Amino acid sequence: MLDQTTLVKATISDAVQLTAIMKKTFDGEAEKWLTHLDTIDFNIQPPGYASVEMTKYMIRELEYFKVMYDGFLVGGIIATISGKSYGRIDRIFIDPDYQGKGIGSLVINLIEKEFPYVRAWDLETSSRQLNNHHFYKKMGYVVTFEGEEEFCFVKHIKQPFQHESMMKNQTLSHHQYENSDLSHSEYYQVTMERCSISNSNVSQIHMSNCNLSRSKFQNINYRNTMFADLNLSDSEFIYVTLSGAQFIDTNLGDKGNPLLFNRCDLTGSKLVNCDLKHVEIEKCDITGMKIDNIPVEDLLHLYYQSSKH
Repeated sequence: MLDQTTLVKATISDAVQLTAIMKKTFDGEAEKWLTHLDTIDFNIQPPGYASVEMTKYMIRELEYFKVMYDGFLVGGIIATISGKSYGRIDRIFIDPDYQGKGIGSLVINLIEKEFPYVRAWDLETSSRQLNNHHFYKKMGYVVTFEGEEEFCFVKHIKQPFQHESMMKNQTLSHHQYENSDLSHSEYYQVTMERCSISNSNVSQIHMSNCNLSRSKFQNINYRNTMFADLNLSDSEFIYVTLSGAQFIDTNLGDKGNPLLFNRCDLTGSKLVNCDLKHVEIEKCDITGMKIDNIPVEDLLHLYYQSSKH
């Protein structure tokens, strides 16, 4: 039967079914490994795992394959491919009713065949999921980090040829590059702490799974850029032009710290299908502002009229 296990590129029409299988799988893992159901472990129940809209985003923007077994959709695998040589398995899930049949092992092999030029595959799993540790080691992955919350793994795959342009294990710190062409370069497990990039063209750059904490981005052209699956807690946006920007499936995270808009021009903006409990608006020009197509000025006028009686 395993020879009938295949990977098929997922489409938007698969989103509902894939989300249901993912939720069933990860909720089952939570029951198995989390002693308290209110414990948060994003490696067991990743953000948006039960959201159809999140699934649609990943189908559109990532390498999302559905796992077919004997003609039935039984799971999925999601990967991020950076350039040509480096890949990351973001999520893999198999319906609990089909686990124990060796499907997961075959899926790992199939995704590697799908991208034969990838030389290194990364992934993370919860420190609690001991069965995952054994599984990934069996598949040739080695541990690169052990923490209280998560384990990180990598698998290096030998390629039949070596890139002549590849620089490996080189120390390039404190170097300066001026008027240099670095287009189509790939950087993997590179330390660029305290680097400075100025007056440069880095359009269409793709950054994933990177630590950019405490960084500064000033005087940057981000037109038509996508920011997705980010943690921007406690960040500051100052003198930012957001014309045409869209915030979709965005939340305030675990801390729930409220957003602050101060001295901002939000003319013509729309808030649709949002949770606005306890939102406060003070000293703002609300000319033409509507809630459910009702002018706010009219609502306030009626309120003040009734409060006089």
